[in-house]
Amino acid sequence: MIYRYITILLLVGLACAGLSRPTRAGDVVETPHTRAMLIVDHTNIAPGGSVSVGLSLELEPGWHTYWRTPGDSGLPVSLTWILPNGLTAGPLQWPPPSRIPTGGLMNFGYEGRVILPSKLYADRAVPVGQVRVKAHATWLACADVCIPEEGDFTVALAVDASAQQVSTGVDVAALAQAQARIPQSAPWPVVFFNDGSTLNLEAGPGFDSEHIASAAFSPDGDGVIVNAATQRMAISDGKLLLHIKAGPSRGTAVTGVLVVENTESGRTGYEIDSKVIAGKASGDGTMTIWIAMVFAFIGGLILNVMPCVLPVVVMKVLAVMTRHPAPWVVRRDALVYTAGIITAFTFLAMLLLVLRAGGEAVGWGFQLQNPVVVGLLANVMLVLGLSLSGVFTIGASVIGVGQELAAKSGVWGTYFTGILAVVVATPCTAPFMGVALGFALTQSPVMTIAVFEGLALGLAFPYLIIGLVPRLSHGLPRPGLWMERLKQVLAFALYGASAWLIWVLIQQVDSSSAALAFAGLLCAGFAAWSWGIAARSEVGRRAWGIVALIAIVLSLSIVGSLRPRTVNTLSSPTVGALAEPFSTGRLAELRAQGRPVFVYFTAAWCITCLVNERVALSQPEVAEALRAHHVAYLKADWTNRNPEITAALHDLGRDGVPVYVIYSDQGAPRLLPQIITPRMVIDALADL
Repeated sequence: MIYRYITILLLVGLACAGLSRPTRAGDVVETPHTRAMLIVDHTNIAPGGSVSVGLSLELEPGWHTYWRTPGDSGLPVSLTWILPNGLTAGPLQWPPPSRIPTGGLMNFGYEGRVILPSKLYADRAVPVGQVRVKAHATWLACADVCIPEEGDFTVALAVDASAQQVSTGVDVAALAQAQARIPQSAPWPVVFFNDGSTLNLEAGPGFDSEHIASAAFSPDGDGVIVNAATQRMAISDGKLLLHIKAGPSRGTAVTGVLVVENTESGRTGYEIDSKVIAGKASGDGTMTIWIAMVFAFIGGLILNVMPCVLPVVVMKVLAVMTRHPAPWVVRRDALVYTAGIITAFTFLAMLLLVLRAGGEAVGWGFQLQNPVVVGLLANVMLVLGLSLSGVFTIGASVIGVGQELAAKSGVWGTYFTGILAVVVATPCTAPFMGVALGFALTQSPVMTIAVFEGLALGLAFPYLIIGLVPRLSHGLPRPGLWMERLKQVLAFALYGASAWLIWVLIQQVDSSSAALAFAGLLCAGFAAWSWGIAARSEVGRRAWGIVALIAIVLSLSIVGSLRPRTVNTLSSPTVGALAEPFSTGRLAELRAQGRPVFVYFTAAWCITCLVNERVALSQPEVAEALRAHHVAYLKADWTNRNPEITAALHDLGRDGVPVYVIYSDQGAPRLLPQIITPRMVIDALADL
């Protein structure tokens, strides 16, 4: 038993020897390697007021102490307060750390002198008089060895209600400078891209390569990066790119401090709190704003052949062929049509930016998660189809066919035709669009809008080029009976689009709302028929017009009453392999088991998604490949709003569907193209 007591005493003695006991010298604590003091900017504090304080540590040359996250070794500085009733203390604030190599390790901390600011706050009800505030600080002083050091401090404060505070005059300027150096939130967008081995930080725009001397990132937490690895910096298109070797941690967000050395303004730290996106940074040459705009333009061009958009575009071209307007009118209409498309895309981009800034998880096609919008579009498609079938005629105020209208009406009609083209295009995601829009929504608002304008120009391009180069229209066939037949054929494309949107709506609402949706279509059809009779009748025109207006109001009222079902029991197209419903928890569970996972993000209102499911994912050879490679199969159904799925899309750098991704235990997720074939999927699974 006596040996146990001796052992305990020896351990206690060794522990006490490891702590350098301070020697008080006034307000300064002297330890073997540090001169410490507690700075207070004022001697008095008012009830409800505050005073600034700072822990000053001045280390011997060659010695250092640690930041809030010390890196590969060490412990952060700690300050514990003993406060009288009515006073509270704020947290320590941390100036930008330095990277301090020690052997093969990398630490984050401070050399020379550092001041860690804080605040003392007085309650409004604190009694007036003298109070004594005590603080106990601990820190490590390290060189070749690390020595725990500590200090006790006592501060006398006068609590009085006088409006004017009295300065202590002791290092107050140094404390103010330290407070000014505390990192603030970054003033520009910051995104991390994880390509498996590298965590690529992309910040900006707003950086000038002539003045940025260096940059370094210090993360919160362990395992985020390989601390000792070299961080390679580059400036591209005004953006700062920092290539950092990724650590074993695979989180969806990263926090820390980015320290930038500017030859003009000096060393500045920025607090970073950013999501992590799978893939490479745009500055790596895989994506820039110009490439994104080109991709968006190509995607917009492809939208013109989508079933919903094609009839609108063809009717605009047929209008030119039928009316033979003057060349200047054709040019004007082309520019006005383009302006309508640009207006609609600009509005959509700004709406997305506002909603995302407000914390909403939204992406491309988000409006189609609302059954009211889907029902309204179904009615619009039906009415346009009836117009092409000759039930009634929509004049130039909508699609530019029929009789000539006054110049003003024609201009406004063409303008709203451009807006209509965007409205009917929203259910579609063309190839190249996903990558471009995913990139756009991680950039500054100006760049986001620029990419959307690229999409707008692509959608407007066919009619725009015919309008600006009139001789191109000379190669078009001459007007004739074939035009009427083409209109009737295109009407069936719009009927099909309307039927498909009703199918989408049925999956979003309950059975009673689905019945209402059909009633709304009936009213819309009746309104179109009544309007056609009113236009052709010499007698009773006003009465038939009133009937049409009543039917329109009824249709809109019915559509406006549609509400999504409270429980998501969406049906899904049958595919070759049975897919589990997606959730981030299930994905994490499967990955923790070491299983590869194939996730497809889809929606009932996404035409491309449905085609891919039918052409590729439903094939038996794909199902066999999934089984052969023991791949878990998850379906993320985005038909109705689902913040969890939206967040998962954002983590992949995408803002719309379809998205096909394979998760393995090796590196970053692998994204497949938006248009897939069975062979693409099978080959990707074989690479696991």
